[in-house]
Amino acid sequence: MSHLDKQPIRVVVTGAAGQIAYSLLYIIAKGDVFGRDQPLILHLLDIPPMMEVLEGVVMELADCALPLLRQVVPTADPAVAFNDVSAAFLVGAMPRKQGMERKDLLSANVKIFKVQGEALDKHARKDVKVLVVGNPANTNAIVCSKYAPSIPAENFTAMTRLDHNRARAQIAARANVPVPCVSNVIIWGNHSSTQVPDASHAKVNVNGKMVSASEAVKDEAWLRKQFIETVQKRGAAVIAARKMSSAMSAATAAADHMRSWFLGTDPDEFVSMGVVSDGSYGAPKGVVFSFPVTISNGQWKIVQGLKIDDFYLDMLAATGKELEEERAEAMAVIQA
Repeated sequence: MSHLDKQPIRVVVTGAAGQIAYSLLYIIAKGDVFGRDQPLILHLLDIPPMMEVLEGVVMELADCALPLLRQVVPTADPAVAFNDVSAAFLVGAMPRKQGMERKDLLSANVKIFKVQGEALDKHARKDVKVLVVGNPANTNAIVCSKYAPSIPAENFTAMTRLDHNRARAQIAARANVPVPCVSNVIIWGNHSSTQVPDASHAKVNVNGKMVSASEAVKDEAWLRKQFIETVQKRGAAVIAARKMSSAMSAATAAADHMRSWFLGTDPDEFVSMGVVSDGSYGAPKGVVFSFPVTISNGQWKIVQGLKIDDFYLDMLAATGKELEEERAEAMAVIQA
């Protein structure tokens, strides 16, 4: 069946006039996320003061003359934005600025994600796949899910694919191989500086032979210190250099996350996703925690049975504790 005969799916991107969306919309619209034969109707949500900017984005999408893009719906109304959507990229959030604490972010963003959760509940398809990109992403996903009780909790995920991609790139550079040769790195926990980048299960293809990251890098001290710190602090490093937060890399990671969710992971490969915790690996239950997952038929599954080195256990406990604290703060904001 050609894309001309296929029914389009509706996809919403919030914060659609912003920096991340400017990179993301083109990646989605040209077919890199949902498949090269899947037509799309894009719903673009932003706040009323951004409507003129959004109109320019709509013009640019038209001028790309993309074969899969059937229609673009720009709006400031969540009821219109979330109507009948199959996938939601929740990008719009108060961005973190230099020197800003995550707690400042929480109070501003809880209100945004409450409104969006309610709109998803009323207007979206019940099998909608929701990716929260706006920070603090893990806790925003919990808030959003709470206000969309008719949609399964497992349909709300948070983006740690950016951290996952950063980790792969660091190992690839250190091992002097192309990035596609690195797989199965893990980001545990929160998308924050407490996250736990873990290369102990990563595999690297070196001249056609699969070896451990440890064997490829040949520097265990680097893997346990600089590698972890570089990935944890990469977002802050980008802000310091660019005076703005990661946009191009965040957009690419959002596309990667949703493509894996819709189209599945390769055999023997897992990716990192913030998903509702069932308590695996000692993570607190009921928070959105980043785990290694495999995906098939649109369903993610936490990879079980991995041996966790004692070196990482305290870090896993710390990132879990931060997520519990964030959840408590978010719920206090909601009830205030």
